[in-house]
Amino acid sequence: QVQLVESGGGSVQAGGSLRLSCVASGNLLGIRAWGWYRQVPGKQRELVALITNANDRRYADSVEGRFTVSRDSAENRVDLQMNSLTPEDTAVYYCTAHFFPSMSADFWGQGTQVTVSS
Repeated sequence: QVQLVESGGGSVQAGGSLRLSCVASGNLLGIRAWGWYRQVPGKQRELVALITNANDRRYADSVEGRFTVSRDSAENRVDLQMNSLTPEDTAVYYCTAHFFPSMSADFWGQGTQVTVSS
């Protein structure tokens, strides 16, 4: 099992920045990628960013150029730097761990709320 604990959510005005962090623990053997999803009530969860153990990254079109995903393998931590936030970024953000980067997440964190006001 893998445990994921997010932190760093909160409220910010449009144009501001937030940095989310996720610390992983447990049996991390076989985990090849780490992701950030977000969900708005009534909508499907959306993959926001993904980073592999080889540091290959991909982003949703809606956040490309504004969000940056990074990882610190020594600390088993994955971060999401979010800049130029808009009210449309308001959501619960979830950290995820993947055995296969191209597949859906195998483990989920509990989520952290991000609220962007106009």
